[in-house]
Amino acid sequence: MISINLEEYSESKPSVVTVGSFDGIHLGHIKLIEKTISISKQEGLKSIILTFNPHPKVILNKKSNFSFLSTYDEKNTIFKSLDFDFLVVKKFDDAFSKLTPEEFVRDILVEKLNVKHVVIGYDHHFGRNGDASYKILNELSKVYNFKVTQIDAYIKDGISVSSTKIRNYISKGNFELANKLLGYEFNITGTVVKGKSRGKTLGFPTANIVINSSKILPGNGVYLINSKVFNKSIHGMMNVGQNPTFKDKEHSIEIHFFDFEKNIYGIRISVNILKKIREEIKFDSSSELSKQLQEDKKKCFQIIKSLKKTS
Repeated sequence: MISINLEEYSESKPSVVTVGSFDGIHLGHIKLIEKTISISKQEGLKSIILTFNPHPKVILNKKSNFSFLSTYDEKNTIFKSLDFDFLVVKKFDDAFSKLTPEEFVRDILVEKLNVKHVVIGYDHHFGRNGDASYKILNELSKVYNFKVTQIDAYIKDGISVSSTKIRNYISKGNFELANKLLGYEFNITGTVVKGKSRGKTLGFPTANIVINSSKILPGNGVYLINSKVFNKSIHGMMNVGQNPTFKDKEHSIEIHFFDFEKNIYGIRISVNILKKIREEIKFDSSSELSKQLQEDKKKCFQIIKSLKKTS
C-alpha cells in the first residue's frame, strides 16, 4: 500500500475507488474495502481508498466538539495491514466542501484517479452539503463511463454496523458490543505523564496518560484493559473521570497495571478497553476507595479468567 496526497497522485492506470472517512475502520468498512480489492483483481484495476484529512465533520461542524473512534495515525496503521494499492488522501477544507457532486466526480474521481468503478456504502453521501447519494452517483456514472457498486449494511449478530452506533456504545461503556462491531478491541494511545502519586499511597500505583483530544473516551468509570509494554502483554484497570473522592476538577485517565512495576514515564502506550467494571464513585475516605479498588481488581481477575476459557 502506498499512501499519497491526492495532488501528488499521478498513476495513469484505470482504478476502482472506494470513498469515505472510515472513522474506526469497523467491520462494515472492511467489507467495503474487501469488495474494492476483489473488483480490482477481477477487472485489472488499481485499488484506491480515497479518504480525507481532517475528518469532514471538523470543517463542516466547527462549533461542535466531535470525538472520533480513531485518529488519523491510528487509521493509517490499520490501512497498512490491508492489501490494496493506494491510500489517497485529500485535504478537506472549505473549498473542497463546496464542490458540486458533478465537480467531485469529474475533477477528482475521473480526471485525477481515472476511475472505472466506484464502490460505496449503503449510506454514502457526497458533494456540497452531502446532498448527493447513490442515485446521483449512478446517473453521473453513465455520463462519465464508470460502474457503481453499492454495498448493503453489514449486519453483525442482528445489528447493522455503523460508526455512530459504535460511538454510542463506547460512550455508554458497552465494550462487548463496541468491540464486536469494530472487529477488534477499541484502544486509546497516549503518553504516560506524572500524576499526583495518590495511587501509591492507596496500594495501586497508576500511569496517567494524555491522549489526542479528538479521540472519543468512554464515560466516567472503571474499566478492564490490556496493553503491551516493553513487548510484554499485561492487564490492568483504568479509571476515567475526575476522582470525586479527592474533589479533582480535571478529567484524567489513570491506569493501574497488574504485576508491573517498571518506570514508564514519557513512553507512549496503547491500551485496549475490554469491559466496564463500574461507575466512578465518590467515597467518604481514601481507605474506602482502597477497599473498593481491591474488589475491582478481584472482579478484573475473574473476567480475565473467563476470557481465557473462551479464547
